[in-house]
Amino acid sequence: MKMPWIGATLAVAALLCARPAAAQIGIVSVTGGRVEGVLADGITSFKGIPFAAPPVGNLRWRPPQPVRPWRGIKKADHFGPSCMQNPSTLKQLGAPLTVSEDCLYLNVWTPAKSPRARLPVMVWIYGGGFTEGAASWPVCDGTRLAKNGVVLVSIAYRTGVFGFLADPELSAEFPRHVSGNYGLRDMIAALEWVRANISRFGGDPSRVTIFGESAGGIAVSILAVSPAARGLFQRAISESGGAAFNPARLSGTSYTDTGLPFRSLAAAESIGQRFLAKLGTRDIAAARALPADVIEKAFDSAPAFGADGAYIYPVFDGDILPEDGYDLFQAGRFNDTPVLLGTNADEGGFPEVRAEFAGTTPAKFEADVRAAFGPYADAILAVYPHATTAQAEQASEDLHFRDTGFAWATWAWALLQSQKAHGKAYLYYFDRPRSPDLPLGPIHASELSYVFDNAGGFLQFPPEPQDSALSSLMQSYWVNFAKTGNPNGPGLPHWPAFNASSQRVMYLDTHSHAGPVPNARKLKALDAYFAWLREEAHKKRAN
Repeated sequence: MKMPWIGATLAVAALLCARPAAAQIGIVSVTGGRVEGVLADGITSFKGIPFAAPPVGNLRWRPPQPVRPWRGIKKADHFGPSCMQNPSTLKQLGAPLTVSEDCLYLNVWTPAKSPRARLPVMVWIYGGGFTEGAASWPVCDGTRLAKNGVVLVSIAYRTGVFGFLADPELSAEFPRHVSGNYGLRDMIAALEWVRANISRFGGDPSRVTIFGESAGGIAVSILAVSPAARGLFQRAISESGGAAFNPARLSGTSYTDTGLPFRSLAAAESIGQRFLAKLGTRDIAAARALPADVIEKAFDSAPAFGADGAYIYPVFDGDILPEDGYDLFQAGRFNDTPVLLGTNADEGGFPEVRAEFAGTTPAKFEADVRAAFGPYADAILAVYPHATTAQAEQASEDLHFRDTGFAWATWAWALLQSQKAHGKAYLYYFDRPRSPDLPLGPIHASELSYVFDNAGGFLQFPPEPQDSALSSLMQSYWVNFAKTGNPNGPGLPHWPAFNASSQRVMYLDTHSHAGPVPNARKLKALDAYFAWLREEAHKKRAN
């Protein structure tokens, strides 16, 4: 007996299955106009969405301005240009080589079927030393992370001289009499865009996690204490960052300042004046009239200006970044959210860094430490084994790259968070060896392949089954944290919150487990040095 309704029902079902896009977010109205995404494998991506006006011409070295509206539907099917930089690293990491001042675009990957999904949102901030970087790096493609049930956003920001030039004439233009930090203002503008628009992509604007690595992780530490970013995010992840907790570099001290080169606005303005003199321009108007590639070439040819090693970088401007994060936390002036922080075991294992310290003898290591750390040298020498040349080379790399550059600030942030904040801190130590033939730990940025589950980047060996398992574990931790502010979940090794008394961290490796801070004695020895450096900065400000 025939049942005609069966055929009709099956036909309708087949039609629905053949049209998955009808149940997926495809065209979205955002600030400025409408954008159309691309659906692939259950994720709709929207690439190259403008979140501010192009910072060109008279808008060079100004805060980001409102986005310019467009007509019709913008096809959001390709990345915007990367911000001005030397494209050599873009080529190395497989990103498109197009660079432009017109670069303030962001990208969205969403698994949501409806704007009502209210999924947690993760906003990625790229690294690159604040001189380079791109939201189009393949290793940071958001597709696989978004499949875990989050809306993933990656944002662009101005870098190098275009993003961080300070100068007295530029400061005079601004109502608050500050300059520099334009790249940080770009990040804040992008987060404001997320707050206003992300619900249309199925995201929850009340559950936004900012996360970044290296300069991106440092940017997260800056946003964590920036009054201008208050309320724009509810969780923060910093991978090999945290340097906003370093004190300002000093000039004219008897010891070489160690750590990353944050400076006061006055010092940054002086550096900016030296750069503008190199350009041969008489004023800011003339500098704004120069082609962007002329300015970039001048910056590339001499990124450092002066015997003190000064160069263009984020500054303590009293506005976006009032002062170092350590002091701001002590004063209770910070954005109180849960934080997930960490560093890698062999941050400085790059060939270029290893070459810099190759041949360091025990005697040379001792001389270098005494020159850099003065009265704190003995305590530091005592915790860095250096009896042989091999030990001295590794000690130099760990001290001058991993520990003073990233690990101390990250540890100090976690400690302050556990003492001063309501939001908990979760600290990790990424310790997946690079390969069986290179037993040293993972280098700077090598965790990115695991966080995003993408091949390439700084992963130094072909993935093995245990690497896929580690990537799955780390994505679960990161996504759980984005959802609830706590990385723990069913079936995962327990990750204890960090506190001053026990100081437990999660070792992320093929056998992930909680344990003590592995370089704790080194970090505590450095703590006394940084306390002195901070006090010297206080004295200088008082005078």
